[in-house]
Amino acid sequence: MSESVEVQVRPGGEEDLKALTDLYNHYVRETPVTFDLEPLSLEQRRPWLLSHPEDGPHRLLVAHGTKPDGSPGLLGYATSSPFRPKAAYSTSVETSVYCAPEAGGRGVGTLLYAALFEALRGEDVHRAYAGIAQPNEASVRLHARFGFRPLGVYREVGRKFGRYWDVAWYEKDLA
Repeated sequence: MSESVEVQVRPGGEEDLKALTDLYNHYVRETPVTFDLEPLSLEQRRPWLLSHPEDGPHRLLVAHGTKPDGSPGLLGYATSSPFRPKAAYSTSVETSVYCAPEAGGRGVGTLLYAALFEALRGEDVHRAYAGIAQPNEASVRLHARFGFRPLGVYREVGRKFGRYWDVAWYEKDLA
């Protein structure tokens, strides 16, 4: 990332909902990285936002800064969410990171994941998991950089854009 670009990483809040929804909907419409098929409204996305408080194991961090066109805005976000709903899974989280298309390759994902894993330090979490729709070499490299190890691949588990997609699963020890 350019040294002249200042990026602020902080917990996400209600003031970020529109930008977060717009960014996510870009990935819904344009890519297979999320298996949602239809863009979400602000009302549909609000429960997701509220499920990520500023403390605890389920976090939402946002990166704001200067976009390449010089305007300020959301550059990306990272989350840790419940891995599965049953109580025995409570010490596991599923992590994800989304970068604005114009922020790709600028180190935003690295900043977000570094902040997320620092925020999770001291929380009662044992493992982090990440599912990456394939192919996605940038995401695979990011997760490897943070110590995620490959677990396996769910073959043709999702259908979007008229074809089936694989999802590779990765694990990181947080203990």
